[in-house]
Amino acid sequence: MSQYTQPQQPQQPYAPAQAPGTRPARNGLGIAALVLGIIGTVSGLIPFFFWLAGILGLIALILGLAGRGRAKRGEATNKGVTTFGAVLGLVSLILSVVGAVLTFKAVDDVVTDINKAVEDSSASAKPAAGGGAAGDGTAGGTEGKDDILRQGDSAAYDDGLEITVNAPAPYTADEFAIGHTKGNSAWTVAVVIENKGKEKFDAALVSVDARAGADGVNAEQIFDGKVGEGFSGTVLPGKKITAKYAFDAPADAKNLTVEVGPGFEWDASQWELKL
Repeated sequence: MSQYTQPQQPQQPYAPAQAPGTRPARNGLGIAALVLGIIGTVSGLIPFFFWLAGILGLIALILGLAGRGRAKRGEATNKGVTTFGAVLGLVSLILSVVGAVLTFKAVDDVVTDINKAVEDSSASAKPAAGGGAAGDGTAGGTEGKDDILRQGDSAAYDDGLEITVNAPAPYTADEFAIGHTKGNSAWTVAVVIENKGKEKFDAALVSVDARAGADGVNAEQIFDGKVGEGFSGTVLPGKKITAKYAFDAPADAKNLTVEVGPGFEWDASQWELKL
């Protein structure tokens, strides 16, 4: 052998050629359907999450069906996972529908209860003893929610609460009074709250406002050392409480409209008082 002859190099092994037409498995749709189906099913078991279960369930069902199509064509190898994901998507949709029905029914029941509570808080007119307003001989209101209340009449609520506004009386505000305008007239009104119900009544939430004259201008409340404190504390069943309010009205005003609101759970009632 010649000294210049190069030694033969070992041949490198060759990887077998990939069979023509063979593609890697595409299992992404099936896995995504399974994950979304699980999350959607869990969401359907949680109140008020029916909307999320419906969205995820629909997507999982679509992806699952698409994944099954790949598996049938031999493009994917996770037919069982894909099928299970599609089934969970369908279950999520069913839970979504059930959750929506239950939620809407619960909301409807709450709204019905609120409307019933508001209706129960309406007042009916209870005329003053003797059928006339206190002290002036005019006719008082008659039974009914829309009747006009006058001095001495009572607003009777269904829960046993009764509110009475007595006739206005002239009032002389002191020099340090707040809310009184020079040249206007001041009037006091006594408001009586009687609790004929079974539960104690919180009088701190009572509001009393007034309007004066034919134009219904705002009658500002007067505060001085004698009036203006209003109601406070609670009224026990079978008890009553009285508070005196003073209002500033134009000198030529002939009437005073007083509105008393017992609180958030009761409708306000109005009295038309002659000055």
